[in-house]
Amino acid sequence: ELDYQAQAYQQWWNAEWERKLENLPTKGAVPDYRIPYSGHDYPDRGGGTVRAMAKYDYAFHNGRMLATEWERRDVRNGRPDFSRRPLLRLFAGRRNRVPGWYGHCNGWTAAAIRHAEPQHSVVRNGVTFTPADIKGLLAEIYMYNDSEFLGGIDPVINAGTLHLTFANWLGRGDHPIGMETALGEVVFNYPAYRYEAKVNKVSDRAYEVEMTVTYAISTNYEMDQSPRLSKQMYFHYLLGLDDEGRIMGGSYYGDSARIDMLWAPLNPVQAGEKGNERGNPYLDVKEVLAIWRESVPEELRKKWWNIDPAEEDRILDEEESEDADVASTDASGDSGNTTASESDEESTDASSDGDGTVASPASTASDGDN
Repeated sequence: ELDYQAQAYQQWWNAEWERKLENLPTKGAVPDYRIPYSGHDYPDRGGGTVRAMAKYDYAFHNGRMLATEWERRDVRNGRPDFSRRPLLRLFAGRRNRVPGWYGHCNGWTAAAIRHAEPQHSVVRNGVTFTPADIKGLLAEIYMYNDSEFLGGIDPVINAGTLHLTFANWLGRGDHPIGMETALGEVVFNYPAYRYEAKVNKVSDRAYEVEMTVTYAISTNYEMDQSPRLSKQMYFHYLLGLDDEGRIMGGSYYGDSARIDMLWAPLNPVQAGEKGNERGNPYLDVKEVLAIWRESVPEELRKKWWNIDPAEEDRILDEEESEDADVASTDASGDSGNTTASESDEESTDASSDGDGTVASPASTASDGDN
């Protein structure tokens, strides 16, 4: 499991996964603007996302309730079984009953991590999508979409994996992560966005840790302007180190919380394609994302980086911005006023205005001192 996490971190961050305890930050948090919104988890027994689907059907299917009826059948038939795999589907397989906890908690969690909260209504084909409607659409496109597995191959995530994941993803990179808090069959997902740990040496190869994790919680219904509601979990564990000070694993004390797993949402793909084979086929994922982009100020979107971003949401670093500016100048044929070198200089000046946007989390990794 640790080897896979190191490979995944290298892939998404283009940086080494730090395992030495002394090099890991003891706290981390997302910037205030990126605290996840407390959205609705759309329980199946409440109809799931049918209201948002109906809006979509009126706008894009001439009132034929295609997306709506698909969602109704899906929530009536019962959600599929949970499974763990490197690129995980939070549901896979099917049951014939609908427990009260079934819903879109993973869809909301993924949306709140990857997207700034919608702020403005958007009109499509005469139909107005409010911010609440847009949140429902986002929760639906992530419902069956693949996510990156960050640990929890056993029924309870190992304490060493827990510490390494929070310290690397949230501590070094300020990146929120999905947290599946319930053990066993029940599934409750929430976006975690802050942690703080106290580390005490027990011996050269053992350290006691008390960690508090803050995560957003859901609301009973979707709102146009969501509150920021949160809870905390307390973890108390002993880390085992090797001779070089690298974390090899850990065990929990009796007073510690325990969770199932950690994960990070990936870019949503169209239903029926690899990575979202079971999603709602009557929703155009690119259209939903375009609606979201129109509902959020551009200056906020420009600093909202994710792993595996959509091409339209990719944040360029300085060198890439310069190359893009030069290419744009060349394509326009405007060679009478600005040379390529002058364009590079102007691009460099513009890219250093301090908006904090980068191509990957690795280039802005910090100790989480918000």
